[in-house]
Amino acid sequence: MHDFNLHAPEGANKKGRRVGRGQGSGRGTTAGRGNKGQKSRSGGKTYVGFEGGQMPLYRRLAQRGFSNYPFKKEYQVVNLARLEAVYNNGETVDVASLIQKGLVKKAAPVKILGTGEITKKLEVKVDAISGSAKEKIEKAGGTVVVTAQN
Repeated sequence: MHDFNLHAPEGANKKGRRVGRGQGSGRGTTAGRGNKGQKSRSGGKTYVGFEGGQMPLYRRLAQRGFSNYPFKKEYQVVNLARLEAVYNNGETVDVASLIQKGLVKKAAPVKILGTGEITKKLEVKVDAISGSAKEKIEKAGGTVVVTAQN
């Protein structure tokens, strides 16, 4: 057997059904489309959300207000307890070191939350931080630099 002699297994590829090719084919005359009506005609389609002529739901409901969804910022969150467990005294906490230590997966905005206690003096450079986390880090002798612009 050669690497270049590739083919599909027996029975994997079936011929397409040829409709509208006479009575003997079993799919003649109406070609499986039934009798009359919009869907029996060529080009006879309806749009997505069509309700048979009734005013569609998406037009019956009012479209009001503003959604911030397209503009939302998603942060990867890290708690103080995780920093306490992984970092040593005097180390710098930034996105690169968080990725290296496996606390975040990708280089996206990071927010530090204040769950847990911290006793180590850390230099924290992140995109966002909660008030309680900032207070606890500064109380332990560390510094906080927030890099994100709001």
